[in-house]
Amino acid sequence: MNKRYYLLQTGFLSLILTLFLLPEAKAQIQEPEVVEVPRDLITLSDEYSSGFGISVNMNNFGFGLGGEYRKVVAPQSEIIFKLGFTGLRDESEQTFTDFFFGQQIVPNKFQRGLAFPLMAGFRQRIFPDIIQENYRFFVSASAGPVAAFTYPYFDDSNGNGYRETGNEYQFFEDNGELFVRFAQPERVNDVFSGMGDGDWHWGAAGELKIGVDIGSNFSRLNSIEFGYYFYYFADGIQMMQPNQPVIQERTGPNQSPYVWENGQLVVEEFFEPQKFFGTPQITFTFGWLW
Repeated sequence: MNKRYYLLQTGFLSLILTLFLLPEAKAQIQEPEVVEVPRDLITLSDEYSSGFGISVNMNNFGFGLGGEYRKVVAPQSEIIFKLGFTGLRDESEQTFTDFFFGQQIVPNKFQRGLAFPLMAGFRQRIFPDIIQENYRFFVSASAGPVAAFTYPYFDDSNGNGYRETGNEYQFFEDNGELFVRFAQPERVNDVFSGMGDGDWHWGAAGELKIGVDIGSNFSRLNSIEFGYYFYYFADGIQMMQPNQPVIQERTGPNQSPYVWENGQLVVEEFFEPQKFFGTPQITFTFGWLW
């Protein structure tokens, strides 16, 4: 037993002595320097000079279509010309659909509108030295004139600027008997009715966007853009009803909630003509580059 203990003790001391007598070991871990891989920066002017695209856009006004022409004017810059067609509406509009018949009604709507903007702009590629060529990011701004065509949303037969729904009523007496008179309902025009009574308006249009051209094939144009689109009409456009019935406090059961004179509703000013129309927009463009 003592012999085994002596051997273990001797071995342990020998190991400690060996570690102290060994020359000092030096170790150093050094990472190699980062070697930058040379990257050839591709410019737009190296790959194409012009392009044409057909665009589909979605915004708060509805859907729109357009065509655009692009021209490279600098290594990473383009000018753009575009003609579009889109709807025009007030941002406060709310559409209600009849559950049984599918008829859509927009309360207080006075006119439908269509807009035809013609704009020129500038597109600048951003981050060309960071992001690969198959995702080419751009910022752009465009401006130009716009023509808007508006036509009646409903048949305003009495021309008072308010759509009678048939729910407006008046109590009156005739030869001592009590009668009730209802307003004549005014029908909502379909999409094409009323165009003969439409008017043209002239204004200015503009847009600010950020987008990306997708794909390394420089013969095809595939683009997605997000931005803000706006119109301005100096004289304003009456998109919502200019008038509404004058409401009176009812003092008895046989009294209309509205003011009537000579068998006609009395109306007062309601919505004012709108000068500025703005909406966020997403645009998809497909076309060709050459």
